[in-house]
Amino acid sequence: MEPVTKVHGIVLPIDRPNVDTDAIIPKQFLKSIKRTGFGVNLFDEWRYLDKGEADQDCAERPVNKDFVLNQPRYRGAEILLARVNFGCGSSREHAPWALHDYGIRAMIAPSFADIFYSNACKNGLVPVTLPEDVVDKLFDACSAVEGYSLTVDLEAQLVTTPAGESFTFEFNPGLRQRLLSGLDDIGVSLKSADAIRAYEARRAVEVPWLFQD
Repeated sequence: MEPVTKVHGIVLPIDRPNVDTDAIIPKQFLKSIKRTGFGVNLFDEWRYLDKGEADQDCAERPVNKDFVLNQPRYRGAEILLARVNFGCGSSREHAPWALHDYGIRAMIAPSFADIFYSNACKNGLVPVTLPEDVVDKLFDACSAVEGYSLTVDLEAQLVTTPAGESFTFEFNPGLRQRLLSGLDDIGVSLKSADAIRAYEARRAVEVPWLFQD
């Protein structure tokens, strides 16, 4: 996982509350555990006019031109702006995989579902919570200005607008350090590799029968 310190990019507005993980990546696409290839099916049921299937070529599918992912002004977006309780529903890790694979690197909302928040951080996404009135203001600005962008600074814990206005945000210290250091669960475990090896060597002496082939 790459370290994340600051994200600057175009904002993608998803103006719906309670967006669940099945809306983010529908269940029929959960057959792979490679973490990649899910971006083309992000928000699949809202993005396309037909029912998508796994391994389908999306290039020929009819698109919903009214949905934000299909509007040129939001192309290349790296910051997703959402409403309350984003990422609710099932705990599927494929949801942050799909967002990351599409190109999203940070998300801003008044609240996130707890498991989704944790999964996002462990997969290189920065979920930022801001007060609802601030999020309302950002939605208005995003609607009014084509190519509206924001900067999310995880080190300083600030969201900054193009006009220079800044909003502070709180962040789980442990998850923040993981993101800044680029550590997923495996990376965290490997930091203790020497201690793990020493424990295994000690146990092999104490209870050798457990280590017999």
